[in-house]
Amino acid sequence: MGYYLTDGIYPEWATFVKIIPRPQGEKRKLSSKYQEGQRKDVERAFGVLQSRFAIVRGPTRFWDKEDLAKIMRACIILNNMIFEDERDTYATPFGPLPSYDDATDGLPPPNIGEEPLASYEIYIGRIIQLRDRQKYRQLQSDLVEHITMLHNGG
Repeated sequence: MGYYLTDGIYPEWATFVKIIPRPQGEKRKLSSKYQEGQRKDVERAFGVLQSRFAIVRGPTRFWDKEDLAKIMRACIILNNMIFEDERDTYATPFGPLPSYDDATDGLPPPNIGEEPLASYEIYIGRIIQLRDRQKYRQLQSDLVEHITMLHNGG
């Protein structure tokens, strides 16, 4: 199961890993510092993509994971191509840079009719699994150990 790096406003669910508030010990301090840096980098990059591409701003809950990965890769590639093309025009006296993709809505809804819907029991089971605080604590602990191992060259 994937997870998101988050700040303190999110619940303790198995899909969110919050920064440890007031970390005690070197491992937890290192992990918190590393996670904060990574989270800020992702927020900055995602903010750039959201400002440029409406499809990234839209809801994704019912999209296929592979399709989302392809969309994100395409947006990143396009963003890099735009940056390369325009890098010499930054900070020029010719006025503001062009605005991209001003659409606020208008995204086509995902086609959810192609796949069978999960039964209600499976849906509830997934919700319970996502909200499992024990799994949340285990994931956070595992990440602290992993980051410590990476930092120490292990």
